[in-house]
Amino acid sequence: MARKPASPPTAEPSVSAAPADPRRLVVGALFKLAADRPWDEIELTDIATEAGVSLAALRNLFPSKLAILGGLTRIVDEAVLAGTSDDLAAEPARERMFDLVMRRLDALTPYKEGLRKIMPVLRRDPLTLAALNRASVNSWRYMLASVGIPTEDRLGPVRVQGAVLLMARVAETWLDDDEAEQSRTLARLDRELKTASWVLSRAEDLHRLTAPLRGLARALCSARPRVRRRERGDADRRGEDYAPAI
Repeated sequence: MARKPASPPTAEPSVSAAPADPRRLVVGALFKLAADRPWDEIELTDIATEAGVSLAALRNLFPSKLAILGGLTRIVDEAVLAGTSDDLAAEPARERMFDLVMRRLDALTPYKEGLRKIMPVLRRDPLTLAALNRASVNSWRYMLASVGIPTEDRLGPVRVQGAVLLMARVAETWLDDDEAEQSRTLARLDRELKTASWVLSRAEDLHRLTAPLRGLARALCSARPRVRRRERGDADRRGEDYAPAI
């Protein structure tokens, strides 16, 4: 019996590389341009060209240069949250915060040169700083939650805004710290964490001390409308003609 000719080997299906995230391309393009030229000279067309997207596509991705800066926050958030583990879950909050800030700085490192040029310009624009602060507050809610620090209780807003300020101060030193050991950054972070711990401790003490006053204020505010309603009800009844019961 004649042998059947051997079937040609089946070619392995080619695995194409996953398409690059256009948002990441745009963010990377902006910071690459910012490292080489002044912020005010970077046009939207420059960003689109550098990222390899059309201006229409850029408009669909981001409405403005400021929004692209916000895109960096999202990229860093994703990187930090993806790298979160339970290794430090039993450590004090200060140690968890130290690790969190350093991991965030690591995620920012590819964009450091651009940030170094952009930040002095943004600090002179209060409206831009206010918008960036709102984005940072949203970001740090997730950052603190990832290391088990409460954000939704009465002192949650204090913790979140405090973390935003702490990160901003440490980043000032980090942007000028080019040492491999980052000794200046580590020292600044250590000082800022000590200050934040002291401030939060005082805020917690104040919150406990004012608890009776807050309770009294709530009681007074809730009682006054009832008194007014009762007074109005008495006045209404005095002027009513009650129909006889049937």
